[in-house]
Amino acid sequence: MAKVKSKWVCQNCGYETVSYLGRCPECNQFGTFIEETTTNITKADSSRPSNLIEGEVKISTIKDIELDEKTRFKSNIEELDRVLGGGFVQGSLLLLAGDPGIGKSTLVLQTTKSICEIELNQKKLKVLYVCAEESPLQVKLRAKRLGVEPDNLYLTNQTCIDEVINQIDKIKPDFLIVDSIQSVFCASVASGSGSVSQIRECTNVLMRIAKQRNITTIIIGHVTKEGNIAGPKVLEHMVDTVINFEGDKYKQYRILRCIKNRFGTISELGVFRMEDEGLVEIISPNQMLLEGPADAPGSARVATCEGSRVFLHEIQALVGSTNYTNPRRVAVGLEYNRVLQVLAVLEKKVGLNLSKQDVYVNVVGGIGIIEPGYDLALALAIISSIRDIPINPNTVIIGEIGLLGEIRYVNNIERRLKEAQKLGFQKAIIPKVNERTYEKIKETGILIKQVTKLTDAIIQGLKQN
Repeated sequence: MAKVKSKWVCQNCGYETVSYLGRCPECNQFGTFIEETTTNITKADSSRPSNLIEGEVKISTIKDIELDEKTRFKSNIEELDRVLGGGFVQGSLLLLAGDPGIGKSTLVLQTTKSICEIELNQKKLKVLYVCAEESPLQVKLRAKRLGVEPDNLYLTNQTCIDEVINQIDKIKPDFLIVDSIQSVFCASVASGSGSVSQIRECTNVLMRIAKQRNITTIIIGHVTKEGNIAGPKVLEHMVDTVINFEGDKYKQYRILRCIKNRFGTISELGVFRMEDEGLVEIISPNQMLLEGPADAPGSARVATCEGSRVFLHEIQALVGSTNYTNPRRVAVGLEYNRVLQVLAVLEKKVGLNLSKQDVYVNVVGGIGIIEPGYDLALALAIISSIRDIPINPNTVIIGEIGLLGEIRYVNNIERRLKEAQKLGFQKAIIPKVNERTYEKIKETGILIKQVTKLTDAIIQGLKQN
């Protein structure tokens, strides 16, 4: 007989309790608990397909497991392959998350075009697209616009995970796409689609299918208004790779950022531009990021590292008087608390009085910066705006600022300066480096100014040469 149990689950982090709580003790959020009922189904009463687990469990040594060139295959979208660490891995489970309308479905449809052309054992790979949120007709309209109409791409609008398994048994695909994980449900879980229990159970089933049948699987997930992946963190722990699709859906540019990858690095970025014919990859985005005049006060250039790539950003700052008791601090593309830290160092070590000044900072181009190497450029941009003195647009500024006003070393200085030299920069303000590194970066031909204190960097940055 089936036994029904009740529990309260936090819809933000997945914490479970036997009774209702006003505030979650795990994530400290209020009003996030929803009652869910689960049914314990005995083996005789179970309606779940018994063929989910196939074959016997085998034990082998790590030397007996052979790797070949077919273990990983490329999508032929260079920016996507870069983020994935070289392409898709067979049998992996990938989570693609992003805001509604950002281009997640567009990207996976464009990916299926090249996947369907790959041959394995003299047969082209089969792709099964589970369009749980749309009808096959709607997906067909988008695919026609993108020019994606291969014969071995199958569509189904099933929302029950048990029926999806039946479709997998029938078609035997090599590549599976579930759009989206919030729309599918498991019949043995009493809660509604999109709940924590449903997301966790459906992802667990898909994970076992991917590993046991060697099916590369992409599940698409939505994000909340705070920018987090909808559902608990356990969803990110279950999958092999987590990729975030970032950007403003009302603008052209999109950023593909990897935040977890069991088969590669997690700091790679991919840059795309949304066009009428779909997403177009941008191989060299630095020209795009440095567009516009940079000889105005409040603008500074910085070189940052994201994985194996170097990005040249323009940081803009605007400082003006305020009529309010509490001045405003607005940061777009930069970590808000780190901006406040830089402002505090400027007040303490440089003597700036910002208590009656509004400060607005922005990263041009829409690509956010998460590494601390932009501190020095941010500080000089703020001072440039206050003093109304422009910074030489041919100067690149790199460095982390400590709480004592010292300029701390950042990694990959040589690689950053080489990229800056390719784009025509003539001067660089960097932290003090050792002699061996200095001899290497001198070969780039850029005039190097090493600084150890914030005050020295300000003098060098505001020089008009």
